[in-house]
Amino acid sequence: MEAGQQIATYPMQDIGSGAYASYTPGRSFPLGATPSPCGVNFSVYSRDALGVELLFFDSEVDARPARVFPLDRFANRTYHYWHRFVPDVRAGQIYGYRVRGPFNPSQGLRFDDSKVLLDPYGRGVVVPRIYSREAAQAKGDNDATAMKSVVVDPNTYDWEGDAPLKRPASRTIIYEMHVKGFTRHPNSGVSEDIRGTYRGLIEKIPYLQDLGITAVELLPAFQFDTLDCPPGRVNFWGYAPVSFFAPHQAYSSCRDSLAPVNEFRDMVKALHRAGIEVILDVVFNHTAEGDHTGPTLCFRGFDNNAYYVLGHDRSRYSNYSGTGNTLNANHPIVRRMIVDSLRYWVQEMHVDGFRFDLASILARDSNGHVMANPPVLWDIESDPTLAGTKMIAEAWDAAGLYQVGSFVGDSWREWNGRFRDDVRSFFRGDECSVRHFADRWLGSPEIYRHKAREAEQSVNFVACHDGFTLNDVVSYNQKHNEANGENNRDGGDDNRSWNSGIEGPTDDPAIESLRNRQVKNFMAVTLLSLGLPMFVMGDEVRRTQLGNNNAYCQDAELNWFDWSLLTKHADVHRFVKLLIARRLVGGAGTDRQRLTLNELISKGMKGWHGVRLDQPDWSDHSHSVACSAELPDGGMLVYCIFNAYWEPLNVELPRIQGGGKWRRWIDTFLPTPQDIVPWEEGPPVAELTYQVGPRSVVLLWAHSGGGTSPAA
Repeated sequence: MEAGQQIATYPMQDIGSGAYASYTPGRSFPLGATPSPCGVNFSVYSRDALGVELLFFDSEVDARPARVFPLDRFANRTYHYWHRFVPDVRAGQIYGYRVRGPFNPSQGLRFDDSKVLLDPYGRGVVVPRIYSREAAQAKGDNDATAMKSVVVDPNTYDWEGDAPLKRPASRTIIYEMHVKGFTRHPNSGVSEDIRGTYRGLIEKIPYLQDLGITAVELLPAFQFDTLDCPPGRVNFWGYAPVSFFAPHQAYSSCRDSLAPVNEFRDMVKALHRAGIEVILDVVFNHTAEGDHTGPTLCFRGFDNNAYYVLGHDRSRYSNYSGTGNTLNANHPIVRRMIVDSLRYWVQEMHVDGFRFDLASILARDSNGHVMANPPVLWDIESDPTLAGTKMIAEAWDAAGLYQVGSFVGDSWREWNGRFRDDVRSFFRGDECSVRHFADRWLGSPEIYRHKAREAEQSVNFVACHDGFTLNDVVSYNQKHNEANGENNRDGGDDNRSWNSGIEGPTDDPAIESLRNRQVKNFMAVTLLSLGLPMFVMGDEVRRTQLGNNNAYCQDAELNWFDWSLLTKHADVHRFVKLLIARRLVGGAGTDRQRLTLNELISKGMKGWHGVRLDQPDWSDHSHSVACSAELPDGGMLVYCIFNAYWEPLNVELPRIQGGGKWRRWIDTFLPTPQDIVPWEEGPPVAELTYQVGPRSVVLLWAHSGGGTSPAA
């Protein structure tokens, strides 16, 4: 469309009498659709638009809008904000925009007034059953097949006194999970009409409480485009946002346009009542509009130059996200939108924290260069509304920028990808891995010590949604992503995995025993190391994705929690429960909230050992290490032994002064229930030498008394 074309309108007979309402100018602030007792104020940003129409629909599948409100470029525009007040409008009204302007990709301009656009600040979204991504890409109008925004009044919900929990990080156990995948399986025990929904998740809160989880980290719950994926598949994970304010409509149990907002809040309120925080995985690095061939859904139709990082050829998008485009996070308009979104989810939706997908992209400027002090990150860091909110960065991007240990800011916590890699390497038996493993166990001081921060700056995990499940880490040497339809080219190749002797499922009892042991080893290190522990939904019962390490486009049992595993792998589930219970009760006392990583190590760490006391083997060929420490809350000594060697080792133990004895809490080589026992029921160890089985973890404890002395 050329700059001089007229904006699309429809004859009066096509849209009914009274289609053009009486003139009311409205105001530029707040952005979005803001209800009041008299009506709703609408405001959007578009610098280069030549005309804007506000469209009202009676249904999400209407072929034409029921009412059209032209916004006059003089009377309804303040600076670059287009606005109009419409009287007698209520929450639930379905609406969208058409925006007229020049289509000149070489200048970064991609206006298309044939397309219905979502409101960038829309608090709700409806998706027609006949939604078409292709129609948003092709020429011509897409009224009936377009997603549309919904007017939401955030002030009508009764929170019943609820507020974010603000649990200390030192007493937090994060469970990364997918809203739909958690209860979608027919064996979930959730009624069919609410499986895979916010309400379905509520029904499974007792399971999370029993396991000991204190925070759920939800894969993207902002509205996303499920069709942003290969043909014939579904974008299941949700890393394809189209709105940063609206909860995902498909996770609601009913079709009412306001139900997603209310049901999301019901879920948050119920989780809070159970003492569980809600952390949202947020995607501020790209949108579902894709590259230059992608659909016009929202942002590019309002202001392509503002919302996206464009290349030297302005008709192309810079792709630091690996998904076709990159959000221009440090543009003033986009910065404001990101911060406004975070405030909204904290103030109006009561969430407790955010995990930022590919967060390092937020450090890039409009040319893609990395900034020393990115404005958007400091805006988030310094915003008083967000003070006390958990901020977690995936501190890398898809273009090679890796900032683990150097992410900007004082309050950000970081996914520690090096913890994942080094712990996997150690238990796989890799050469040159023992030193790195020991550092990860102590909170990664080589990465974080310079910041003088608490240990929980490091979010420790061995598996997450992206990559192998923990079961698959010990069951596959290679990825098996053929089901994704990309000839197994997608997904990472560096998995640091080991199949324990056979690729994939097996009935061999020796291999199954080894896999069980390795899963327990990983869980023990994740949940007991210094740092903030996280594990992914189903790892506590050895959930498998059959070797698929990039299952983003699989809305099937491959991605769903199979609740029959709770019986099949009850020993692993029990092991994880007892680990969590002890960490929360005894291993993360009030001192942990005040001590830095450096202080924790200097106060608690007593020394490193090998098979002989005070003689650790740091050589490249070493596969075992032990350490002694005093728990931060005092009165307890612990002795931890990590054996990634394929044969048993006889390890010396220090003598407890005063005649005390070591007691065994964990030995992953032993069958259940001896593999872990309730802390106070630990059987005494008679000798000052302990035989540690191959590929296993042992943790002993003792009352400190007068401390320890070398073995006799």
